[in-house]
Amino acid sequence: MAFHITADGKKLVTLIPGDGIGPECVEATRRIIEASGAAVAWEERAAGASVFRQGVPSGVLPETIESITKTRVVLKGPLETPVGFGEKSANVTLRKLFETYGNIRPVREMPGVPTPFTGRRLDLVVVRENVEDLYAGIEHMQTPGVAQCLKLISRKGCEKIVRLAFEFARSEGRTKVHCATKSNIMKQTEGMLKRTFEAIAPEYPDIEANHIIIDNCAHQLVKRPEQFDVIVTTNMNGDIISDLTSGLIGGLGFAPSANIGSEVAIFEAVHGSAPKYAGKDVINPTAVLMSGVMMLRHLGEFEAAAKIENALLVTLEQGILTRDVVGDAKAVGTRAFTDAIIGNLGRQSENWRVREYKPMVLPDFPKAPDMVKAEVRRTVGADIFVETGQLPEQLGPALEALAEGSALKLKMISNRGTKVYPSVGAMTDCVDHYRCRFIARDAASDLTDAQILDLVQRIGSQYRWMHIEKLPEFDGEAGYTKAQGED
Repeated sequence: MAFHITADGKKLVTLIPGDGIGPECVEATRRIIEASGAAVAWEERAAGASVFRQGVPSGVLPETIESITKTRVVLKGPLETPVGFGEKSANVTLRKLFETYGNIRPVREMPGVPTPFTGRRLDLVVVRENVEDLYAGIEHMQTPGVAQCLKLISRKGCEKIVRLAFEFARSEGRTKVHCATKSNIMKQTEGMLKRTFEAIAPEYPDIEANHIIIDNCAHQLVKRPEQFDVIVTTNMNGDIISDLTSGLIGGLGFAPSANIGSEVAIFEAVHGSAPKYAGKDVINPTAVLMSGVMMLRHLGEFEAAAKIENALLVTLEQGILTRDVVGDAKAVGTRAFTDAIIGNLGRQSENWRVREYKPMVLPDFPKAPDMVKAEVRRTVGADIFVETGQLPEQLGPALEALAEGSALKLKMISNRGTKVYPSVGAMTDCVDHYRCRFIARDAASDLTDAQILDLVQRIGSQYRWMHIEKLPEFDGEAGYTKAQGED
């Protein structure tokens, strides 16, 4: 990733103060970074609520996009997503615009911050895929009472996030990576991450690679979190367990993050804008500060990053703490906390150590969309989704009659994933959304679009249908899963 170097040899960073408590946290971080001697310069730009109020639907100004395109590095405060105006979250807009495919969230026990896990020296990282999965946000109302969200997982997306996790582990001297999925249930989508992880892991023989089911991962994070080093997972799973891990070490006030892309990296705290505390000099800037430390390492400013992290550890060890840790009576304000860290620059704790870091090698990927190609492919059937208030024993015979004389025959009908026709004795409380699976009468044939559309027209003469899914076979392997109870 190329950085923009100023005339005086500094690396230029786009600085977005953000909303609510954002400007205070960002200003504290800027002061500390400048005091550390890091070779960084700033280009301040706007995004968030103030931009929404200007009538910009995305919440991101064109000049902000222009700056990020130039600098390739962003440090930002939390952005508010206003209710009642604007369209998408400005945070999501930035991540999508610049394809920051990986979200890295480290959590580490901090001195002086009491939690149920104090003394266990937790130090782990969640690496979350950041742009696909259910968070692609592709939703449809299928019937008036049934909603659908498409879970999109790509081999390219999986490979990018898996390689990022291994490369990040190496850069921090970590020795274990767990891949957490729900592949026991979602064998095609979550299973793709598992299969990709297992294919790539042998390329990193210096790192122990393990797969874990995501619900067991959550269980183990609460029971024995010190067993984990790096956890790589899909978007929604990562969103949930990274908040869980933040809770293990004192809350979101200590939760930094990096959004990493092939071209751009965005560094931000995990917490929100907390407008009710804005301007009161009470907020904990640690999450934004540690996001800034991650940014410095990304820029190759390792000495300044270590100096700041050491100063923070010394400050916390001295008992200089904000209200989120010790309450109002014993707390110092944001400015006093910042001053204390600056005063401790150059000092090191005797009891707490900063990791040794080295530059991270970002994976390089081809731009071609079709990363995976099949040598042989054919269509063996189609799932046609039908809306009806009929029960399965009425719908099944009617569809069989409609399909008579076509190239396809009805194999089964499922309701919310469970086979309901022909009956297998399941006590399913059906809704008006049926998946009707048709397969080729000639098992060796490759169905044409015309044959499938003929069937759709037949069904459409009597039923309302919402969408069609072809049943593909790639290199002899089925590209679809069976319903619960389907043979």
